[in-house]
Amino acid sequence: MKYLFATTNPGKIVEMRRLLRDFDIATPAELGLALDVAENGATFFENARLKARAYCAASGFPAIADDSGLCVRALGGAPGIYSARTLAAEGIDALLRKLEGAEDRQASFVCSIVCAYPDGRSLSAEGECRGEIARAPRGAFGFGYDPVFEVLGAGRTMAEMTAEEKDALSHRGIAARSLARKLRGNM
Repeated sequence: MKYLFATTNPGKIVEMRRLLRDFDIATPAELGLALDVAENGATFFENARLKARAYCAASGFPAIADDSGLCVRALGGAPGIYSARTLAAEGIDALLRKLEGAEDRQASFVCSIVCAYPDGRSLSAEGECRGEIARAPRGAFGFGYDPVFEVLGAGRTMAEMTAEEKDALSHRGIAARSLARKLRGNM
C-alpha cells in the first residue's frame, strides 16, 4: 500500500523515509500535489490531523502527517506548535538570546503523527524527547533546532548525532516506530 507523507520539508522527508523504510512512502511533489493546509489547531495532534485529512482527500491515498516542535520550559512551552514559523522568522540565535542567563534550559521535542485513510479511519502516535537547550549551536547534522537541543543523558545535541543515533532517541523516531506498529496491525 502506498502512503503519502504530507510535507514539503526535505529534512522531514529524508527522516520519515528512513524511519518508515518498510512502507511505500510518496511525497506531495511525486504525486503532483501542492496544498497549503492552514495549521490552525491548538495542539500538535490537531495540526497533524488537519494535514493528514487534507492530503488524503486530495490524493485518495492514506496520508501520514506530523506536527512537531520544541517546547522550552523557561518560555512557558514556546515555541511549541509555532516552532517552524518561529524558527523561520527569528532563527536559532533568537531562541538563545531569549534564554541568556536562564538557569532552567529544560526542553522537549514533541511529535504527533496521524495517518488518515480515505474511508475516514485514522491512526495516531506521539513521541517526546527530553533535553535542554545548549548555550551555543553544535553539530552539522539534522535540521531545525537540532543544533541547540542537547538530548537528556547523551551530552550531545541532535545535530552531533548520526542519523541512526537520532532516530533511536528522537521524538519523531519514537512516534514513527509507534505508528509503524499500528500500520502493520491495520494491514
